Amino acid sequence: MPRRVDHDRRRTEITEALLRAAHRRGLHAVGMRDVAAEAGVSLRLVQYYFDTKEKLLLHGLRLLTERFTARTAARLAALPGEPGPRETVEALLLAALPSDEEGRVFHHVYTAYAVLAMADETLAEQPFLGDPDAAEEAVARLLARGQADGRIPAEVDARLEAVSLLAMSAGLGTSVLAGQRDVASAEAAVRYRLDRVFTGRTG
Repeated sequence: MPRRVDHDRRRTEITEALLRAAHRRGLHAVGMRDVAAEAGVSLRLVQYYFDTKEKLLLHGLRLLTERFTARTAARLAALPGEPGPRETVEALLLAALPSDEEGRVFHHVYTAYAVLAMADETLAEQPFLGDPDAAEEAVARLLARGQADGRIPAEVDARLEAVSLLAMSAGLGTSVLAGQRDVASAEAAVRYRLDRVFTGRTG
């Protein structure tokens, strides 16, 4: 009796191979043959699941987003008690830092997607900014909750502060990858800024 193939698992394994190869060589430089070699499968099998590189890239972007969501959720689950707005924002920002191999792959490859989308028409046509916009909206809502709890001054613009925090986290992540600073100093910078936001010293 022929063995039953788990197509979702096989598709995920191929996509994970794309992310590993892209982290090592650069997203723009990775072709379907490279992904096949990384996954240890034939080119024909990669093409069976993804008949174009664009489809594989889009699946990779979705997988990155799913893994980041799970990474943030794991940080929150490890906290004692019910996390409040401050703890939730901190978990999200710290999850985006390249503090381990998974984080390095996420930051490097996700940034590469943003750059590639500027030149790739197929990627550019996708709602690539939907995920960053969702993160911005989520952080803004959490900051608004902090205002309602009296932990953030009412005059703070929650939306602009969310933009600032996410941009800071992204910049810190790049500086860690580039070797400008270590993870501990990047995490300290995030917490320093959040201390100021949640105590009203935002200047």
